[in-house]
Amino acid sequence: MAPSGAGAEVEGLHAVAAAVAAGRVEVLFVEASRAEALRSLTTQAAAAGAQVRVVADLGTLAATTAPQGVVAHCRPLPTLGLADLAATHHPAALVVLDHLEDPRNVGAVARSALGAGMSGLVLARRRAAPLGATAFKSAAGALERLPVALVSSVAQAVGDLGRLGVWTVGLDADADRPLFGLGLLAEPVAVVVGAEGRGLAPLVAERVDVRVSIPLRNEVESLNAAVAASLACYEVARVRGAAAG
Repeated sequence: MAPSGAGAEVEGLHAVAAAVAAGRVEVLFVEASRAEALRSLTTQAAAAGAQVRVVADLGTLAATTAPQGVVAHCRPLPTLGLADLAATHHPAALVVLDHLEDPRNVGAVARSALGAGMSGLVLARRRAAPLGATAFKSAAGALERLPVALVSSVAQAVGDLGRLGVWTVGLDADADRPLFGLGLLAEPVAVVVGAEGRGLAPLVAERVDVRVSIPLRNEVESLNAAVAASLACYEVARVRGAAAG
């Protein structure tokens, strides 16, 4: 039986290789037809203390349709408390996900956040896409390197971040203020991204310090949540680079 907890099941070459490097893999299942091609990975996993099992087919073990020949059962991903996450980097640069439902979007956000130099990711423990195999595969290793906090209430977390000295900026398609050029992004900040379709929950929208929109043309109504989050992460990097220059 697979272990329980965030990141307990990981699939896909990049995601599994990152989990092996992080020392989290307990059992590595390798499809027999890919065993020779994946010999380097299995050697690394065994050296790190993982059990390596070669199986004829991963169909019953995989959660995704294309595990790329490897499935790993892992120790749960280490997570931080919100205060510790906010203190990992100064100034803080966090992404808060308000109950995204598609794990592929969660993984894509993590990948963009890491690439843009954000310092952490805040996720809801419940009623949101799980940190499972699909999210980790989409993240392509980013979730092993980007610090994560799991919270019981996103609205409460937004309030707590304010008390920790972190400004909260909510992405809202109806907001009058544009994201681009927002000087506040140079300060300790958390970008808050709403769920697919509905956007920010009302209480979350009420509690963020400022709501901003991404200007759109040609009658496009909205952007995919992961795309919007990516633009926001790179705008944080751009503003901070300009401020440093």
